[in-house]
Amino acid sequence: MTPERSQALTNLLTEAGFAGARIVPLAADASFRSYDRVFAPDGRRAVLMNAPPGREDVRPFRRVAGVLAEWRLSPPQVLAADAKQGFLLLEDLGDDLFGRVIGRDPAMEEALYAAAVDVLVSLAGHAAPPDLPRHDLTALLDEVALFLDWRLPEVRGRAASDAERRSFRDAWAEALICPSDSQNTLVLRDYHVDNLIWLPDRDGPRRVGLLDFQDAVGGHPAYDLASLLADVRRDVPAALEDEMIRRYLAATGAAEAPFRAAYAALGAQRNTRILGVFTRLWRRDGKARYLDWLPRAWRLLRRDLGHPALQPVAAWFERHMPDDPAARGETPE
Repeated sequence: MTPERSQALTNLLTEAGFAGARIVPLAADASFRSYDRVFAPDGRRAVLMNAPPGREDVRPFRRVAGVLAEWRLSPPQVLAADAKQGFLLLEDLGDDLFGRVIGRDPAMEEALYAAAVDVLVSLAGHAAPPDLPRHDLTALLDEVALFLDWRLPEVRGRAASDAERRSFRDAWAEALICPSDSQNTLVLRDYHVDNLIWLPDRDGPRRVGLLDFQDAVGGHPAYDLASLLADVRRDVPAALEDEMIRRYLAATGAAEAPFRAAYAALGAQRNTRILGVFTRLWRRDGKARYLDWLPRAWRLLRRDLGHPALQPVAAWFERHMPDDPAARGETPE
């Protein structure tokens, strides 16, 4: 950290009433952000988001946190901010990530997933703020192209050809055109058990603490449901997945057939993008732990490719990427 940023952090903590606080590393993520837990001398706690300027921007997080709070959900409250230097001091929502709670008490799994689905039902009752980016067809196609940029070269030992790129884009455009154009819900985009905190003392959807939503967009609500239920981080039982989809459909009144088609298409898009992103995190950034999730990403992708809406994409994969060692559970040393 530069001397300028170090002084800015001292000033921020002092102005927020955390002068002399003890700072303990808490977590890092797939971006350049990192998080610390801050302990004030009087026992109060907060979480510091450190987002280096030029690489990250804290303003989208702050904007979306304000919207979610206005809609009576549970993002961390922003206690203090220095957007120029890339610092946010946030309410500490605790350590009860959904994955940890389920690990301690597997009997909580259904209740936690139901609570998470109810947050998405609540989001479906609002239009996305108009100043947020749109998760439209162009954005979806740009994201999924990361597979061609990173995963295909890793497996095939060469860059994707122009013809492969054109046919890949055409296949995905056919599969995604309907879900990308038909909805405008606030989509959090990284909605999964490692970004949800259990807050049982709160009521209704507010029992779910929300993290990592700075990349939120306006798009189709099936994206976040697929992020939650078709999750590369943990296996969700098929019966529970179907039950939660039905819970969402019953609560929102969404038509089942088109919603399930969008769920398959956007789940496949997400996991194809993840195969590219996680390969990049390994190759470019040295974050090898992301390789462990590639086999599950392939398994989920291949399942979704069985939906009729994805036939063009399934045909592309069969022709151009029929095999990947990660799909067989093999990862590099």
